[in-house]
Amino acid sequence: MWKPSQRIKYKPSSGSWPNAAEVRDAKLFQPLDYQALELNDRTWVPAMVPWRALETGEVTEDNIDWYGRFARGKPAALVIEATGIRDVPSGPLLRIGHDRFVPGLSRVVDRVKEESGGYTKLFIQLIDFLAVRRRPEPAKYFDRFLRITDNHRYALKLQNTTDDEVRSALKTLTNRELADVLTGSELESLTHGYRERVTDTHLPHVADLPEQLPALFASAAARARTAGIDGVELHFAHAYTMASFLSRTNNRGDGYGGSPEARVKLALQVIDAVRSEVGPDYVLGARILAEECIEGGSTVEDATFYTEQFARRGLDYLSLSRGGKFDDAKQPKTGWAVYPYTGPSGYECMPQYLSDEFGPFGRNLRPAKAIHQHLRKRGYETPIVVAGGIHNFEQAENALDSGAGDVVGFARQALADPDWFEKVRTGHGDEIRLCVYSNYCEGLDQKHKQVTCNLWDRLDLDRPCQKTTDGRRRLVAPNWQR
Repeated sequence: MWKPSQRIKYKPSSGSWPNAAEVRDAKLFQPLDYQALELNDRTWVPAMVPWRALETGEVTEDNIDWYGRFARGKPAALVIEATGIRDVPSGPLLRIGHDRFVPGLSRVVDRVKEESGGYTKLFIQLIDFLAVRRRPEPAKYFDRFLRITDNHRYALKLQNTTDDEVRSALKTLTNRELADVLTGSELESLTHGYRERVTDTHLPHVADLPEQLPALFASAAARARTAGIDGVELHFAHAYTMASFLSRTNNRGDGYGGSPEARVKLALQVIDAVRSEVGPDYVLGARILAEECIEGGSTVEDATFYTEQFARRGLDYLSLSRGGKFDDAKQPKTGWAVYPYTGPSGYECMPQYLSDEFGPFGRNLRPAKAIHQHLRKRGYETPIVVAGGIHNFEQAENALDSGAGDVVGFARQALADPDWFEKVRTGHGDEIRLCVYSNYCEGLDQKHKQVTCNLWDRLDLDRPCQKTTDGRRRLVAPNWQR
C-alpha cells in the first residue's frame, strides 16, 4: 500500500473514557429520528467485506457469526458488506441478485436481532461493479487475449504475416517498445489486467448501464426488505460503477457524463427506482465520496452538489467516505487483480499509522463538515455519517460537536473490538482494545483472505474456536468477559 513520504509514526490514544453520567449526556449516545431512520444512538459500523460467503454468493455460517459478533457489541447500526445486485460470479462475496439469496440474509437478520436484543438496526450495502481481471502472464496475454489488428502489423512492419507471427514478434519487445505498438487500453490490460470503465460505451453492456441499473438496484432492495433487513445503502463510493458515473473523470457523451448534472442523473434514477419499490417508510441511504483524492477527480464541491440532490430526493441518510480509486492504484503482481486501495487515494480511504503531518485520524472530518454545513444552509436535515480513523470517545464527541456529522462510523476500530460500544456505554472504556491502524485487515482483504484483526486472531487458539480455512487464525473476536 502507498504511504506518505514523511512516514511519521502515530499511535492511537485512548483519551478520556466517560463515566455513567457523561454517557447519559453524550451526543454519541442520543437517539436519532429522521424520516424512516430511527436509531437508539449515534454509533455505526460501516460495511466491511469479510470474504466469508460461498463462491456462489450465498450466506455461510461464518457470515452469520461475523455479523452476530458485531451485533453483540450493540452499535446502533450495522451495515452488511457490499452485496452484489447481479447474480454473476464474483468470488466469496454476498449477492442479492436472485430470490435464492433471501433465506440466508434472513438468517443474518435473526442473528443480529438476537445478539443485540433488538438494539441494532441492520442495513445492507448494495453494489454494482464492472469487470476487472487479473494481470496476465505476458505470453498468455499475447496468445489468448490480444486481438491482432492492422495497426499492430503496421507498427511492427509485418503487414503480410499471420496473427501468430505478430504475436511472436510482440513477445520479443521491451515494455518501452510495446508502448509504441499497443493502444493505451491494450497496454493497461497487459501491465495491470483488463478493466472496464463506465466510459467504455463501445461495449453494449456498458452503454446500456443507465437502462439496466435502476431496475437491478430496485429489485435488490425489494429482496432486502423481504429478508427483514431494516434498510438499504446504495454504494455510490470508491472504485465501483455508480461512483464512476459521479466522477469528474466520467466524460460519457450520452447525457450521463460531463457536467455535474449529467453525472448525477443515473444516481437519481436509481434512488427514484428504489424508493418506488420499497416505499417511503423503508430506510434508504447512500455511501458517497466527500473527495475522490485523484488528479482530475471529484472534489468536495462536487460532493456538496451531489448530496444536495440526494437530500432533495429524500434519502434518509448519507454516509461519507473518501478516495479508494483504481485510477492511482499500484501495478499488481502477475496473477493478481488491481486493488483500488494501494495508491494515494486508497491511503486516504484507509490511512495507517505511518502518515504525514496531518496524521491518520479524522482525515475526512473537514470535508464532511463542509458538506454538512452546506446541507443545513440549504434547509436539509439529512443525517450525515462521518468516519475515518475514529477510535476513542473524545474523537467521536468532537466529530459531532464540530458539525462534521450526526452519526459516527467505526470500521477498523469495531473490527479490533466489536464491544467498543457496549464497553463505553457501560463505563468499561479502559478495557477497549484500540486499533493500531497497521492495516493488517486491509492486507488480508487485498488477498481475498478471510478478514480478521491481528489484535485477536491468534488469541486462545488452543481453546475451541472457529478458525480460518488454514487453521492458523480465529475467525471471530473473543467474547468480552465482564
